[in-house]
Amino acid sequence: MKKIFICIIALLPSLAFAQGGFKITGNVKSLNAPAHVYLLYNVGANKVVDSAVVANNSFTFTGSVLSPVSATMVVDPSGQGFTKFSQRFAQQTDNTKLPDFFNFYLENDTASIIATDSIAKATITGSPINDDNKLLTAQLVPVQKKAQQLMSESNSATSAQQNSDAFKADIEARQKALQQEQISVLEKFIKAKPNSYLSLMALSSLGPVIDVSALEPLYTSLGQNLKDMESGRAIKKSIDALKPTAVGAVAPDFTQNDVNGAPVSLSSFRGKYVLVDFWASWCGPCRQENPNLVKAYNKFKSKNFTVLGVSLDKQEGKADWLAAIKSDGLVWTQVSDLGYWNNKAALLYAVQSIPHNFLIDPSGKIIAKDLRGSDLDAKLTAIFGKM
Repeated sequence: MKKIFICIIALLPSLAFAQGGFKITGNVKSLNAPAHVYLLYNVGANKVVDSAVVANNSFTFTGSVLSPVSATMVVDPSGQGFTKFSQRFAQQTDNTKLPDFFNFYLENDTASIIATDSIAKATITGSPINDDNKLLTAQLVPVQKKAQQLMSESNSATSAQQNSDAFKADIEARQKALQQEQISVLEKFIKAKPNSYLSLMALSSLGPVIDVSALEPLYTSLGQNLKDMESGRAIKKSIDALKPTAVGAVAPDFTQNDVNGAPVSLSSFRGKYVLVDFWASWCGPCRQENPNLVKAYNKFKSKNFTVLGVSLDKQEGKADWLAAIKSDGLVWTQVSDLGYWNNKAALLYAVQSIPHNFLIDPSGKIIAKDLRGSDLDAKLTAIFGKM
């Protein structure tokens, strides 16, 4: 965080070079010479650090970007130069003493940034993408406040409460409700603003969260100008890659070796409900979820249900993989090619994060995905009945 003014800029995918360019005029009433203002952003793969001298409280930046990008404007009140200025903040350890900075979206348009005493409190006008960002940010505030309250409740709970199954279930249920509330906000924004670049970014953030059956209609609703962007084409490519493992699709078959080096195929489980669980010994959330898998397995294993674990461990991590299986009590079949994120089964199933799982019915069809905690128990109970 102490290097936020250097590192905060995220490179966004580019599109064909836009004609024109941007002009940013600024006015900060508390600033004057020898103050300098720095503008940090990316053009393609190149990081740009531009500067402007403050005169009569005002400054101006001009340039061009390939597509809207995240940018940061930083104030150097003493005008000491960017190198010395950045080094001073990079070396200090007090994160409360960050420089005066302002994050916004930079696009090829004309905009004004106005502030009274601090650029961190600035407002930006004349920029459609920043207007949309204000709108979306305001819509997400209620969700963020609930999330902060939930985190506070969780952190302030006693050890006994935090170890209580009922307390953990309540926190988990509320977290899921908040996630669904956020998804709803983003979906409504995308539908209301089909030509906004923020909608493209919002859709990208939903990619790992919602099923392709919900993702594709949102993509279809976008304006053609967004679909034609490189980032828009990348989202389309991701959607197409997710279709083979969407709910309702026949699960793609794969074969990998088990812990003894014997090949095991997913198709060999036909006739059973099988949960294909992608995990790794080095994955903290996976290890935290394993007790829930053990509980579900023991509860339903007599009901034509089993689990097939697929590890994303590395070749040099095989011993850790085997130790984790033993330590966590994972008695079901475990396979891996020890290819880490290049595990062929994980690539086939477009796995981008773990834990990640797919519930497959006896006919080989995917009927659910990402079932964790109480959701897994609820789904299996719906299938097999209460026990």
